[in-house]
Amino acid sequence: MLKILKYLKKTEWFLIGISLIFIITQVWLDLKLPDYMAKITLLVQTPGSALSEIWLTGGYMIICAICSLAAAIIVGYFAARIGASFSQRLRSLLFNKVESFSMEEINRFSTSSLITRSTNDITQVQMLIVIALQLVIKAPIMAVWAVTKIAGKGFEWSMATGVAVLIVLSMVVVLMVFVIPKFKKMQTLTDDVTRVTRENLTGLRVVRAYNAEDYQEAKFEAANRELTGTQMFTNRAMAMLMPVLLAMLNGLSLAIYWIGAYLIDAAQAVDKLTVFTNMVVFSQYAMQVIMAFMLLVIIFIMLPRASVSAKRINEVLDTDPRIVGGKETAGKPGLTGVVTFNHVSFRYPDAAGCVLEDISFTTKQGETVAFIGSTGSGKSTLVNLIPRFFDVTEGEVLVDGVNVKDYQMDVLYNKIGYVPQKAVLFKGTVESNVAYGDNGGDQFSSDEVKKAVQIAQGADFVEKMENGYSASISQGGANVSGGQKQRLAIARAVCRKPEIYIFDDSFSALDYKTDRVLRRKLRQETAGVTTIIVAQRIGTIMDADQIIVLDEGKIVEKGTHRELLRDCAVYKEIAMSQLSEEELNHE
Repeated sequence: MLKILKYLKKTEWFLIGISLIFIITQVWLDLKLPDYMAKITLLVQTPGSALSEIWLTGGYMIICAICSLAAAIIVGYFAARIGASFSQRLRSLLFNKVESFSMEEINRFSTSSLITRSTNDITQVQMLIVIALQLVIKAPIMAVWAVTKIAGKGFEWSMATGVAVLIVLSMVVVLMVFVIPKFKKMQTLTDDVTRVTRENLTGLRVVRAYNAEDYQEAKFEAANRELTGTQMFTNRAMAMLMPVLLAMLNGLSLAIYWIGAYLIDAAQAVDKLTVFTNMVVFSQYAMQVIMAFMLLVIIFIMLPRASVSAKRINEVLDTDPRIVGGKETAGKPGLTGVVTFNHVSFRYPDAAGCVLEDISFTTKQGETVAFIGSTGSGKSTLVNLIPRFFDVTEGEVLVDGVNVKDYQMDVLYNKIGYVPQKAVLFKGTVESNVAYGDNGGDQFSSDEVKKAVQIAQGADFVEKMENGYSASISQGGANVSGGQKQRLAIARAVCRKPEIYIFDDSFSALDYKTDRVLRRKLRQETAGVTTIIVAQRIGTIMDADQIIVLDEGKIVEKGTHRELLRDCAVYKEIAMSQLSEEELNHE
């Protein structure tokens, strides 16, 4: 928990220092009240005491109480401000750190866990900081100060107070031993509930189409029941603390007055008033000691879960991304849009074997290179090595003659227009989605956006939408069809004017006519730009300058469509499954 405090700023530490001054002032004022109470008790018991003096002492008590309240309000304000700004910074740090992660780190933590850590865990830490600034500093100061006030005022009373404190501390220690592991489990179970909820919402259409509502409900109920059971255990355990504290508080009051009765009865007549006054003062200070421990118990209730949350946050913040950028800001002179794979092999972390083995090829500027093969042959994995979503296990990938590991990440990304298998749209407008991202500081104009959409064959449906290019796009593109999402995703890549296009099975949702027209427009409007296509359909890639056939992670054959029909059995088998014999003979 202490480790996470290093992210506090100097201004926040300054506010903590100011809060400490007000807390000490508040404790001093609270501990002055028993002194005034003792004085009033003495005045009431002393014959001939002036009523005005009693009223004056009572007035001082009221002033102390009001000033203590004002100090508490100021400390509460500072605590809330520190907690809010600190949690805001943690969220930003966590978000920025996750953005720097490769797919390996994201898969290691899981998306649902990262969401929980960015929300629930940070909230737990924020709540602890807000409460701790008000209580965890105040409670020890109050306890120690109160003990010094009652020291020497009665051995018997001190013993009774010590026994009560010892019982409370023993109970807290025993509970912490059993409860802390449960708090750790509770955060993991919160991850599970988040995961199941997220899966259900993102896959709602599939759930309904397969009548799987009952299955999903049972799945959620199982995760929810386990989380609730763990919460009930921790809540029951923590619920025992407050009754024990109240019992100690009342029991200590009873013990003090019971002991006081014996001491007053045994005292000399002249000392009875002094013993009675000491008993009143001691009871007040003893209550302050127990109250201090009651405040600490509140912290003990929150600390275990917040500590687990802080550890989970630190795990993310302390994780160094395996994929980091180099220093190169440009490729070799005279090379543009040239991609080279040099004996590349790749294995996923903890996988038994390689997904890709000894892949070597070169694409020249302006060429269209296509990859085809059976499902699981490594096509998407191969193209994902170019923008460094993963790093090669062996060999090297070169872009414009420079190893991709040596490029600054933003420089490498600005060379590439990437369209993934699953088109991704963000909440906003058509224009904001097409003009998405930073392309070396360039700002895309409305005309460039419109031209990119026209090239991607999206102008027909975009211009029919309400507000046209300013039409609203829902989160994930839920208000447009799959084919429309793909065309907008392609338009986003076109708008960047990159050196290299990577289309990872990005035409699958398009009909054959739209596919053909779109690729023809791309060739016309983006002449001189290298295009890398992953596809399942022969019709999408038959015009490519070079087609590479993959099978089980290895290159089977390279060549043009005609050459592969003649020389490659794997390619011919794929072609025969998609094209008629007449079409094949024509080709």
